[in-house]
Amino acid sequence: MHMIDWAILAAFICYALYAGFRERARASQNLDEYFLAGRSLSGWKAGLSMAATQFAADTPLLVTGLVATAGVFAVWRLWIYALAFLLMGFLLAPSWRRVGVLTDAELTEVRYGHRAAAVLRGIKAIYFGTIVNCTVLAMVLLAATRLAEPFLLWNQWLPPAFFDLCVHIVQWAGVPFAIGGLDTDTMWIRSTNNLLSIGAILTVTMLYSTTGGLRSVVTTDLVQLTIGLVASVGFAWVVVDHVGGLTALTHRIHEQFTTAAGYPITGNEILAFTPFGAKDVTIMVLLVYGFQWLLQMNADGTGYLAQRSMACRTDHDARLAAVVFTVVQVLLRSLIWLPLALGLLVIFPPLPGSMDMAAREFTFIQGMDELLPPGLKGLMLVGMLAALASTVDTHLNWGASYWTNDIYRRFICHSWLQRTPSPRTLVWVARGSNVLILGIALCILPWLSSIQMAWQVSLLLGAGMGVLLVLRWIWWRITAWGELACIMTSIVMAPLLLWGLPDQEALRLLIMGIGSGMIGVGVSLFTGPEDHDRLEIFYRRARPPGFWGPIEQRIHPGNPKSSRQFWRGLQAMGLAALSIFCLLVGIGTWLVGSPAPAWIPWREAWIAGLLLVGTILCPLWIKMGFPQSETISQS
Repeated sequence: MHMIDWAILAAFICYALYAGFRERARASQNLDEYFLAGRSLSGWKAGLSMAATQFAADTPLLVTGLVATAGVFAVWRLWIYALAFLLMGFLLAPSWRRVGVLTDAELTEVRYGHRAAAVLRGIKAIYFGTIVNCTVLAMVLLAATRLAEPFLLWNQWLPPAFFDLCVHIVQWAGVPFAIGGLDTDTMWIRSTNNLLSIGAILTVTMLYSTTGGLRSVVTTDLVQLTIGLVASVGFAWVVVDHVGGLTALTHRIHEQFTTAAGYPITGNEILAFTPFGAKDVTIMVLLVYGFQWLLQMNADGTGYLAQRSMACRTDHDARLAAVVFTVVQVLLRSLIWLPLALGLLVIFPPLPGSMDMAAREFTFIQGMDELLPPGLKGLMLVGMLAALASTVDTHLNWGASYWTNDIYRRFICHSWLQRTPSPRTLVWVARGSNVLILGIALCILPWLSSIQMAWQVSLLLGAGMGVLLVLRWIWWRITAWGELACIMTSIVMAPLLLWGLPDQEALRLLIMGIGSGMIGVGVSLFTGPEDHDRLEIFYRRARPPGFWGPIEQRIHPGNPKSSRQFWRGLQAMGLAALSIFCLLVGIGTWLVGSPAPAWIPWREAWIAGLLLVGTILCPLWIKMGFPQSETISQS
């Protein structure tokens, strides 16, 4: 790396540390300030912070691998989540903000009553805050090792005696941080390099995130996202220019990738945006792509997306945050990464008959190392490391909120010790929780290859919970017992489905989602409804959209609002999704030379029609999703 690359990296580290210590005083006041930035975020900041967290170090590698092995259409597995983001924005984000809780686990005792609500809160705090959160964090750190290995060469920079001591410590621990195919000495050198890289990244991240709380996380997120997007544009420009331009890129994809050349995928299949002409598209694949956004544990925003919504200053900002996030995440970022992924496929072609996913993902790092000039290489490396930091700081902050608010304050202090902790004590517990969560993730990291089954089980559990998580907001009949039954059913079904359908992920997810969802609804109807007084308190606080007839009649007799709010939000969500998808496919088709569906005679008409529909729909969903009366009343 050149000196200018190191200067860019040093500048970002200094800024991140400054942002953390600058917000230290406010973050230390109470948990609202620490975890929710005093509920003061604008919609733009919250939305861009969400996008920065999703701009993880492993995501561009994943997109590069998907495009190479299954074509552009395979990326719809990521794009379809726009429906969940917009559902949260137009229907649920304002309710998340108004309900006034710190975590989604705390929401259970506001939404439900009886002892079941407390049990459900504890289960969610442990499962979401520890098991899922730490496993995701460990996977992010694993991606960090792949990113850092070619660039952070500690064995060349550190004094030999000190580095040898580090190697001996890693060998004594007996925990490798490098993956296979190497002789023993090289493996331990790489393991030590990776461990030192992770340590350096985590030290900086921990310093600013634990000190400044969510404010410092959001502040650094905005800089990270800017660097990441600018660097990605530069990387894409270099790669496409190396190929010879966009027209040459399309031509070479068609020329190189043919069945005659021994490849399992053709140029048309690689470039196809739609299922018409894409590789290996079946009805089952379309069903999973269509419902995957609902069959996951973040279907209603549960997690750090809800945290950003709760941190917004108004309902309007909470809605705006989700829209900004979706546009940046699905539209802007994808239009940068698609030509980049296709260009890397041309520059580093696989051997005929070989389309290994891991090897194709690594071409992203290879391209950074071999193609980028000094300055741009440093900017891209900083963008990727900052993307990693933004994901890590969010998972630390979000996970610590469960440990502090739901485990320590609710169960240890209130239920066991029978006392109320001071705000400053809670903030120090939050900071300590960051360290605990990080320690658990680091313990998981070396054994990731042996816990893949556990991770698949967690995905199935999420598929079983998604439907009930959305229904609890929009239907008054859902009960805590229904959610618990849904969780228990998922726990029982997940290993059975993995055993009975080992190679059919799509079918597993559908069976889990439909089966556990139906059982959760059935148990809710059998055990419910929840106490009407409890539901009335929740309705007054959250003012949720949907079907709350009996509860609404107690509060606003003869003036139902929730159902109208639900249908208006649903229409805004659908129109916004259609608008964004049309613009994505239209611009993307033009950009990379994708074919139009066979039933469209002129490709230019297909592109023009998509752009026209996407543009015309914009004022419709903006007017529907952002009522003028709300904007005026909150201004």
